[in-house]
Amino acid sequence: MPTYFPLVVRQSTARRQYNYVLPISEVARLADIHPELVSRLVDFGLLDPIETRPEPLFEVTAVLHLRRIMRIHRDLGVNWAGIGVIMDLLTKIEDLERENISLKAELKNK
Repeated sequence: MPTYFPLVVRQSTARRQYNYVLPISEVARLADIHPELVSRLVDFGLLDPIETRPEPLFEVTAVLHLRRIMRIHRDLGVNWAGIGVIMDLLTKIEDLERENISLKAELKNK
């Protein structure tokens, strides 16, 4: 049976762009952690809501980001400060990999 969760749809009239966002309770439920821990991770700067008023709202991709954070903490025993460094390095690696693929494609087309 599929899992259903509520999405809040925000529409920007300037760009006609739709953003699908989740409240903190759903992010916590989907990541299988307590909502208070999600709040703490936001306070630590490990997770960024896209909106904070009237309540924190997160992009759907925040669930995968949060699961990655929890896996590093649980499986490797890394503290929250260390996780921040690891997540920054992983982001830089992913950016470099994308750039590498782009440059290879550019060279191939020449």
